[in-house]
Amino acid sequence: MDLMARVKGILLKPKEEWVKIKAEPTTVAGLFTSYAMILAAIPAVSNFIGLALIGQRIPFYGWYRYKIGNAFLYMIVSYILSLVAVYILGIVINALASTFSSKQDINNAMKLAVFSMTASWVGGIFNIIPVLGILALLAGLYGLYILYLGFDNPLMDTPKDKVIGYFAVSLVIAIVLIVVISLILGAIFTVGTLGGRVL
Repeated sequence: MDLMARVKGILLKPKEEWVKIKAEPTTVAGLFTSYAMILAAIPAVSNFIGLALIGQRIPFYGWYRYKIGNAFLYMIVSYILSLVAVYILGIVINALASTFSSKQDINNAMKLAVFSMTASWVGGIFNIIPVLGILALLAGLYGLYILYLGFDNPLMDTPKDKVIGYFAVSLVIAIVLIVVISLILGAIFTVGTLGGRVL
């Protein structure tokens, strides 16, 4: 798989790209080692730079930067959790298939989970400057549209009248995973408890 061509295709022409993706033979391990693990590093490294080198203004607290070691730990933990969340999402998408008259196929379910994250991972570059984090969020919202198109393609052989429901339930699961990751990271890396620097 040509990484750059796939990123460009899924971001700029997602409908056409899903057709190509469905036809490609792949494995779960291959999806993660050749794609997910590479792209998921973008927001993780960007967060490290933003938190440790640039910092951010926190209301009533001041300008704050994490210590290098703590920012590095945040990078590693957030990177691992993001990959775990995508894997869980793929498992859930596959498990829900029969509920929506779809064909269970773990490889296609993982394709949906992994490739729909492309916009969010690429948009994670904006985390280098924490105040631009909203742009990363917008990229993530575009990723939801890409996920919908994957269901509509349909990667899981979903009947047209079941696409919205399948997508909606998967979306709820994705949101829950994001909230759980945020809570875990927030509990571990609370401002003021990590010895960061107020400038």
